[in-house]
Amino acid sequence: MARLFAVIRARGPAWNNSRPMEQQDDWRGHADFMNALAAEGFVLLGGPLERTPDALLIIRANDADDIMQRLSGDSWTSKDLLRIARLHPWTLRLGSLGTDIQ
Repeated sequence: MARLFAVIRARGPAWNNSRPMEQQDDWRGHADFMNALAAEGFVLLGGPLERTPDALLIIRANDADDIMQRLSGDSWTSKDLLRIARLHPWTLRLGSLGTDIQ
């Protein structure tokens, strides 16, 4: 059964700190991939954590293996621009992501 997960992705060694996110290698491929995951309801929320090298994703998945497998299809994973740093099951206690998500 699907549940919520909080996933922190950190910049990998291929990240060029002198360039903004939108100018990293294969930005368009990464953005299209992530938008597709959001459109199908796998990624519910996501974005960079300001003043850190990390991004936060809220994902609906069956388990951690599902998340690792799905994110492995991101060009930024294969190019080592982003890596999964932390992955935790998450229980939403305050607010709402919609009635069909929890």
